[in-house]
Amino acid sequence: MINPVLDIDRIIEDRRTRIIVCCGSGGVGKTTTAAAIGLRAAERGRQVCVLTVDPARRLAQSMGLSSLDNTPRLVDGIDDAAGGSLHAMMLDMKRTFDEVVEAHADPARAAQILANPFYQSLSSSFAGTQEYMAMEKLGQLRRSNEWDLIVVDTPPSRSALDFLDAPERLGRFLDGRLIKLLTAPVKAGRPFGRVLNAGFSVMTGALTKLLGAQVLRDAQTFITAFDTMFGGFRERADATYKLLQAPGTSFLVVATPEPDALREASYFVERLDEERMPLAGLILNRVHAAGVSELSAARSIAAAETLETMIPNGSAATAPPAHVPVAAAGLTAAALRLHAERMNLGLRERRVAGSFMSAHPAVPVIEIPALPEDVHDLAGLQRIGGCFGHTD
Repeated sequence: MINPVLDIDRIIEDRRTRIIVCCGSGGVGKTTTAAAIGLRAAERGRQVCVLTVDPARRLAQSMGLSSLDNTPRLVDGIDDAAGGSLHAMMLDMKRTFDEVVEAHADPARAAQILANPFYQSLSSSFAGTQEYMAMEKLGQLRRSNEWDLIVVDTPPSRSALDFLDAPERLGRFLDGRLIKLLTAPVKAGRPFGRVLNAGFSVMTGALTKLLGAQVLRDAQTFITAFDTMFGGFRERADATYKLLQAPGTSFLVVATPEPDALREASYFVERLDEERMPLAGLILNRVHAAGVSELSAARSIAAAETLETMIPNGSAATAPPAHVPVAAAGLTAAALRLHAERMNLGLRERRVAGSFMSAHPAVPVIEIPALPEDVHDLAGLQRIGGCFGHTD
């Protein structure tokens, strides 16, 4: 059974498509693919913002920008004859967290939270903060209505789908026993508060020894100040989660025809199905063609070995025919061996990709050929975009 062909042009030209999420393991060209999709869509009249959560600088370089930050930057030099535009940005999770605090707390409460050492640590390095802030930023971009298409380049590895769990994990953290323990002495204002405090004294004493009195006080102060904002955090994250499930969103899994990358791709496909997320298909990137089928790898090797016996190398050699120069024989033998290597590589990639397609026969697939050099400019992104579907 042959998998359906993925037509990315059809997806980006469909004005109902508002969000495209590119996910996949590291090193498969996901960032470059996201940039190429953004450029292709902009050249077809879409107002596009590419949001990368990957700290790699390749996206900025390929778009001719010196750097990216938490503010969308206009990309110059694109063909805007159709009226499209392209912006790009890289998620700054701490800055995004700060913006949320500033937007959803009164100035005095916001200043108290931003200055709190516990918050500063949480917003910079707490596990899951990046994924949660990616949800926040995506929601902000979508609500602004400034762009009619947002392309999200997720982090490498399976953490790329951790943002699906972000609301629940943050909720478990803030609703957890440790947080309740930290805030109980602060909140205990009822007549039995002293009894409650006494009941927690042993545990809080242990925490004080473990964390230090100041850290414990910082945590208590932060949680108390942050508590009134948490409902809004969860509501917005839940709304963005539902947005990702909506018909206007398309998930694209990016992989190379290698066993590890396609195993990760299978994980993404299965996880998206479990979460009822709209999977558009698989982009099989950096595919090597098998070459001229009439000349097999085995025949190429045999011909190369025959020619190599005609090349003097310090030992007896068969003299080549008079019409075959020695140098030409050497170059031809090298070309035949290179052809055999490409044939074998292409056939090996076909076998590996075939295993994925057999396991997921309904997933649309598009192949992007391997380019002779890395993509580092808009012209390179356009070459990739030229493989995305139908031709004009």
